[in-house]
Parts: sequence; C-alpha cells; structure tokens
Amino acid sequence: METLRNAARLVRDAVFGTGEDFTQGSLPRAVALLAIPMVLEMSMESLFGFADAMFVSRLGKEALAAVVLTESFLTILFGVAIGLSFATTAMVARRIGEHDASGAAVAAAQALWVGVAVSVAIAAIGSLGARRLLGLMGASAEVIGGGAIYTSILLGSSVTIFLLFLLNAVFRGAGDAAIALRVLMVSNGLNIILDPCLIFGLGPFPELGLAGAATATAIGRGTGVALQLWVLLSGHGRVHLRWQDLRPDWKVMASLVRVSVNGILQMEIGMASWVALVRIMSTFGSEALAGYGLAIRTVIVVLMPAWGMSNAAATLVGQSLGAGKPDRAERAVYLTGFYNMCFLGAVGLVFLVAAERVLSVYGADPAVIPYGVDCLRYLSYAYLFYAWGMVLIQAFNGAGDTWTPTKINFFCFWLCQIPMAYGLALHTGLGPRGVYLAIAVAESLLAAVAMVLFRRGRWKTQKI
Repeated sequence: METLRNAARLVRDAVFGTGEDFTQGSLPRAVALLAIPMVLEMSMESLFGFADAMFVSRLGKEALAAVVLTESFLTILFGVAIGLSFATTAMVARRIGEHDASGAAVAAAQALWVGVAVSVAIAAIGSLGARRLLGLMGASAEVIGGGAIYTSILLGSSVTIFLLFLLNAVFRGAGDAAIALRVLMVSNGLNIILDPCLIFGLGPFPELGLAGAATATAIGRGTGVALQLWVLLSGHGRVHLRWQDLRPDWKVMASLVRVSVNGILQMEIGMASWVALVRIMSTFGSEALAGYGLAIRTVIVVLMPAWGMSNAAATLVGQSLGAGKPDRAERAVYLTGFYNMCFLGAVGLVFLVAAERVLSVYGADPAVIPYGVDCLRYLSYAYLFYAWGMVLIQAFNGAGDTWTPTKINFFCFWLCQIPMAYGLALHTGLGPRGVYLAIAVAESLLAAVAMVLFRRGRWKTQKI
C-alpha cells in the first residue's frame, strides 16, 4: 500500500511540477518527474493527427489519401521545427544547469524570433502552392480537388506549428515539462471537440469536410501558442521572458542557428526519407497509400510516449552537462533507454497479435486495412532497437551535438532505407511489404550505430 501511495505522489508531482533541481538527487526520480509529463505531452501531440484520421476516414479513401500526402509535406515542416527545438532545448537546459536563468530567457526569445521568421516564409509558399504540391506527390485529380484546401490551411498556419514546438522545447529544457503537458491538453482538447463539429456540421457549425479538419487543428494549435506566451511572459515557469529579453541578441541567435542547422538537416534527412517512402507507396494505389497512412499514424501515436521518455533524457543530459556532471548524464541515458525498451517491446507484442483490431477503430474502407496490418507487424520487429535509437539520438541532441545524429540519419535513411525500399518494393515482388521491411532494417541499424558512437563519449565535451 505504501508503494502505491509513493507512486501516486510521484505521478502527482510529475504532472503538477515540483521545481526540483534535476542535476542532483535521485536519478530514477528525476527521470520519472520529467518523463511522465513528457510522455503525456507527446501522447497529446499525437492525438492531433489521430483525431483527424479517425474522422476524415469516414469521408472516403480519397480524403484520407489527401491527408496522408499533406502529412508528407508537414513532416518536412515538422523537421525544421523539431530541428530548431533540439537546439532550443539544449541551450535552455545548459543555461538552467549553470543556474543562469537570464541566459535561458534570452535563448528562448531568440528561438521565438527564428521560429517566426522561418514559419512565415513556409506558410506563404505552402498555402499558395497546395495543388501543385499534391500533384508532385502523384495525387489523382480527385484527391487534389478535394484535398487542396486541407493542405492550404495547414501549411498556411505553419506559425502555430513552429511556435508550439519551440515554446514547449523551452519548457522541456527548463524542466517545466508539466507546463508543456497542460498546454497540449488545452490545444488538443479543442481540436478533438472542433474536429467532428467542423467536418460534419454538427449543431450550429458549418459542414466543411476536409477544410473543417484543418481549421480545427489550426485553432487548437493557435490557442496552445497563446497559452504558452502567457506563461512565459507572466513568469509562471522557470523561464521568465521579459520584454527586454525580446531584443535580438545576435551572438546567442548565431549560436542557436549553428546548432539548429545540423538539427534541421538531421530531421529533414529523416523526413525526406518518409516523403520518398510515401511516393513509393503511391505507386500501389489509394488503398495501399491509405492503409500505410493509417498504420503510420498509429505508430506515431504509440511512439509519442517513447519520444517523451527520449526528451526526458535530452533534458537531463543538457542540465547535467551544464552542472559539470557528465557521468550523471550518461547514467540517465542508459536508465531511460531501458524504460523505453520495456515500453516499446510491449507495444510491439500488441501489434503482432492484434494489429487488425487496432486499426478497426478508424472505421476505414475494409480494402485499406490489410495494408495497414502488414505495416504494423513488420515494424514491430524493430521496436526494441527503435527504443534505444530514439533515446541515444536525443541524448546527442540534448548535449548540443546535433551533427552526430545527422550523419547517422544520412547513412541509415538515405544510403540504406530508401534504396532498400525502392528495390524490395518495385523489383522483388514484395510490393508494399518491401517498404515495411526496409523501415524495420534501417531503424535497427540506426540504434546499433548510435550506441557505438555514444559509448565513445565525445558528446560530453560539446560546447554551446
């Protein structure tokens, strides 16, 4: 009974925040206090896409195919946002570990300006060229006709995507994971409520179809960004953003951009690989593409908690290095990797046994489901490796060493995954299964290479 009470207190402290110094004290407790809200936060983030897929799948396979193709563009955008967030988390965590609260606030402000500048440019290009972008991805005339408005709205609201990622990266780097969780609870709650209302015209809401799904997501994310800015400016977190901090600091901004460039390149290599895989899958028709899309959405849902644990490792690495404790940083990575392996191992077993039942919740066309089932099962074979790969890559990023994961991604995705997927899918008779097999092999290879480089320890001397 006492053990249950202690566990309940730990969860309560993690969700509501404690203000503890994560550079000292019990390491398992520090991992739990950071990982629990980050796992829940990432689960909330994954529900944006899950809610859209669940409701949009009822509009038909062409509508679902449009969503999948749009996601391929969003992954590129996400790659830039996440790459920037790597640098933001690393820099803020390092300053917090050094007990430099003012420096953390200045870093947060510079990240805000960089994010706004990049997202405005992307929004202008994406919203005006939606039809052409869908055509480049091999979409049929029916998919383009019904899906262009969805693509235009989501790409046009890029600023909300960027700021939601970047400002939550500030909270995570500072150790305020509970705040990031509450932000996504609000924004995701709005998205889930508005999705069916705006898609199907429930009550007083207009029936907007695919445009409604995009609008609901944009409103949810925009509300989350407004809440983030209020917390930072009001001083309710460990980072208090004052008006004077918003002045451009070119030295800090240059350092942030330098680390971000490698982080962005790192993510874009992975995201471009995803786009290439979608393009290969599109050659097998809308049913295969839609089934693959449902499976990948489902994988993203279950991987988000794993990313939460990985983000906890990144924060602990950054803060521990800032406090001059590299050995504590290394122990945090191994402990988090073990937890992640246990979690994803269990998920893999569920997918192997009940993949069809899992995908049935979408209510999609029965012809689509077998493709998704195959994808979930093939990917499950690599989950134990994937668990370690995610944590190790985030450990490098948390240290500010974004170049090492970039090289790993280039080797495993571009030199291995894409050629293998193309060859197996189109030239061996495996079809879509060739793509699934290539993903599993590449992710396993990534984990092995990352472990070898992590154990060399060069990340411990990274300066930011």
